[in-house]
Amino acid sequence: MIRGVGIDSVEVERMKKIVEKGDKFAKRVLTPKEFEQYQQLKGKRKVEYLGGRFSLKESFSKAMGTGLGKYVGFQDIETLWDDLGHPVMTSTKFSGNIFPSITHDDHEIITVVVLEELN
Repeated sequence: MIRGVGIDSVEVERMKKIVEKGDKFAKRVLTPKEFEQYQQLKGKRKVEYLGGRFSLKESFSKAMGTGLGKYVGFQDIETLWDDLGHPVMTSTKFSGNIFPSITHDDHEIITVVVLEELN
């Protein structure tokens, strides 16, 4: 059964300005494993990665119906790549199936997360 669906978007230019300021925001938003992947990237790909992970976490919290904050925090949600480069999301706050989707162009990063309860 579907628990929830969350959708979010981030402007690429806004995220580019955040990346240019340094790693403070990235260290707050990304888990240690995500930050490790982030550090391997450069330029536009780094902006897309951070913006995508931020947006995915927002989408997840919306699908949970809680938003980010008191119940779900940035460190409770992790999205890494599988061997084919697909996003695989896990969370300490949800034990069912998580289906993340992410797309971007030069202007916008858009994410969707679907949560499925296990019976």
